[in-house]
Amino acid sequence: MQHQGFDFYCHNKRLFGQYWHGEQTKAVVILVHGMGEHSGRYTGSVIPELVHAGYVVYSFDHFGHGHSEGKRGHCPSYKAVLDTIDAVSEHKEENFSSLPTFLYGHSMGGNVVLNYAMKRKHEIQGVITTSPFLRMAFDPPSWKLSAGKLFYYILPFITLPSGIESKYISRDEREVEKYNDDPLVHNRISPNFSIPFIKRGEWVLNNPKELAVPLLLLHGTGDYITSHWASKAFAKQSDFITLKLYKGGYHELHNDLDREDVFATIVNWLDGQLIYTSVKE
Repeated sequence: MQHQGFDFYCHNKRLFGQYWHGEQTKAVVILVHGMGEHSGRYTGSVIPELVHAGYVVYSFDHFGHGHSEGKRGHCPSYKAVLDTIDAVSEHKEENFSSLPTFLYGHSMGGNVVLNYAMKRKHEIQGVITTSPFLRMAFDPPSWKLSAGKLFYYILPFITLPSGIESKYISRDEREVEKYNDDPLVHNRISPNFSIPFIKRGEWVLNNPKELAVPLLLLHGTGDYITSHWASKAFAKQSDFITLKLYKGGYHELHNDLDREDVFATIVNWLDGQLIYTSVKE
């Protein structure tokens, strides 16, 4: 598996990107990570599985995450986050212009790739989301939500603890330990990384007809962080969506007990989309 890192600039911030590929390549997957983590966390899970199956994987660290510039847990705006996908797509076109492109987003990254696919002009072939942040699986304290909305207008850069408990990311205790020991993982979040994302999650749920590409949506029914009920509601409203629920699965399905089935499901779906596209042509 070959690996290459690169820097790119977006909204006056230097962001860190990287990509992986094998000898044979048939499509590119742009992977968008979740809140508080970084792209490197996927190198021990889904990335080698996709590369082994013949896919190039691009990923990057969000504003204020991983090796990218910015205050931890803060971004310039929701638009800026969507713009990062455009920037990475440009890099992909410079190196793999002949290959079709898929988007893959986990948690907050799922919110991002869905909004990108439903609102931006693009030529992507399909979207994968795992545990997408359409709604939280719990109701945040009303005072915290009210404070967030107020700070969004007067102090959008202030960061507070996210309130996410690491024990809920996986039923595999080893994965929880790795998460807790990762120096690049943080639990900070600013109003710019919360309030617009809440609104955009609701927009996705209320505008299913804007989805015009195939979507594979995976969610665990034991997810205490993002709502699998919201994923179910969204899937019922569109024929473009293939939904698979994992009974009792926690938030990070790619690091949970059913990970092998998750990997196989993703690869089989991607392969199926490529076959369907070639038949249509």
